[in-house]
This record gives sequence, structure tokens and C-alpha cells, in this order.
Amino acid sequence: MKSWHDFSIEEPELAQVGQALLFRSRIGLAFLATLRKDGAPRLHPVSLIISDGHLYVLIPASSPKCADLLRDGRYAIQAFPSPGEENEEFYLAGRAERIQDEEIRRAVIWDTSIIAEEDEVMFEMLLDRAMYTKLGDYGTPDERPVHRKWRAASS
Repeated sequence: MKSWHDFSIEEPELAQVGQALLFRSRIGLAFLATLRKDGAPRLHPVSLIISDGHLYVLIPASSPKCADLLRDGRYAIQAFPSPGEENEEFYLAGRAERIQDEEIRRAVIWDTSIIAEEDEVMFEMLLDRAMYTKLGDYGTPDERPVHRKWRAASS
């Protein structure tokens, strides 16, 4: 698993386009897929934060997606669909790691100027893979998805 910083060093162009698709405003917006206790997928919108080269989410402790990540940290993130006809997609997958260090939490909140509730649990979203997709020959009979993929090297 890699941090956002490590990913951006290994694949700078892919990280740049991914960040642009995830962060169309100051806070990133995406769909977060987690695994329920029974193994079924759960999908929720989530706000993302990048601070000091790390990708984070803050999730209320009472949220089902928080329980999912605490039990089984595997996740997938899909950027919200592009507005208009950009026909671009960005996807991440990996493992969420709970951040319990209050100094890190305070630094992230200060760095990003976000408003965080006391009961929100902070997770770093460590990356195992990323994929950018754009439709080639968009709007023609030859339209097809063109993928650019990255996978974390095994340590």
C-alpha cells in the first residue's frame, strides 16, 4: 500500500489527473465503496482531503461506512461523474488505516481549514491501485474506453 505522495511520485501524470477529477473544489468528492459485515458492497458519497501527501477521509463514528472500514479496511473510491461531456473517470482502491494520533488529526484539520466534528473517525486511504478512463473516439461508432492503470509494487 502506498500513500498519495508515493503514488504521485511513481505516476505523477496519473496522480495529477486523478486529483483534478476528485478535487473539483477545495474538498474532494467521490463515492466510497466498502464491504458490509455480510460481504455485500455499500456505496456512499464521501468528502476527501489531501494533506502533506496523504489522502484522508473523516467519517462519523455512527456511520455504517465507518464500521465497515474499522472491520475490513478494503475500499474503492470513484470520482463523481464529470459534468458535461468530459467522459473521464478516476478510480482508486486500497486499504483504509485509522488515524488515532491526535497531532496528525489536528495538523490535517489546520492545514486544510476543514470543520471536523469530534466524533468523526479519520482514515488515511492507502492506495493499492488507480485507474483513469477516458472514452476514445467519443461519440463515434469506434468509441471505446482507454485506460491508464497503476498498481502498487509488492514490498
